[in-house]
Amino acid sequence: MKHLQRDLEQLNKRLLGMSGLVEEMIDQATRALAERREEWAEQVVASDAEVDQQEVQIEEECLKILALHQPVAVDLRRIATVLKANADLERIADLAVSIAERAQAIADSPSFPIPDQLDRMVALATQMVRGAMDAFVNLDAAAARRILRLDDTVDQLNRDIIAELQLLMQQDPHLVAPALHCFSATRHIERIADHATNIAE
Repeated sequence: MKHLQRDLEQLNKRLLGMSGLVEEMIDQATRALAERREEWAEQVVASDAEVDQQEVQIEEECLKILALHQPVAVDLRRIATVLKANADLERIADLAVSIAERAQAIADSPSFPIPDQLDRMVALATQMVRGAMDAFVNLDAAAARRILRLDDTVDQLNRDIIAELQLLMQQDPHLVAPALHCFSATRHIERIADHATNIAE
């Protein structure tokens, strides 16, 4: 029993380490987008291999614990949740890479105005990822429910930004290409919030 608890604590640490890396990727990708910094976008793309590697290691660790300790009840549910959260974090990292790629495409359009509300949307989505992971590690259901409520705000910001981009494209046909890239990045941020919601649930 003692060995199982030690292994579960180790698993939590690994998952939090991966979560920290993924949060960094979101931050860097969105800053690359807002500040037209292609080198930051490149760093995000390069980080993806490390996340993929960590995902595989965490999955292997879960399977090892299942085989070795044959946990039941709450411990079994916890490991099943780690497997799901692990997959969600890996998908969030993929979305950060997609945002970085959109940032690289927008870097060629210095006159394109990034919507003001994008910053708030990013801050909320990142807060949701961090909060969902903290709620999971601390087994805090109330904190998890607070994360779920933030998703509605992110969805509303997504709708507002898309409306702003549509207006921009109508007003200036030259901005259609960068606006479409920004539209795509906004959808990726909204998907990150959805994955954070999955973890919270």
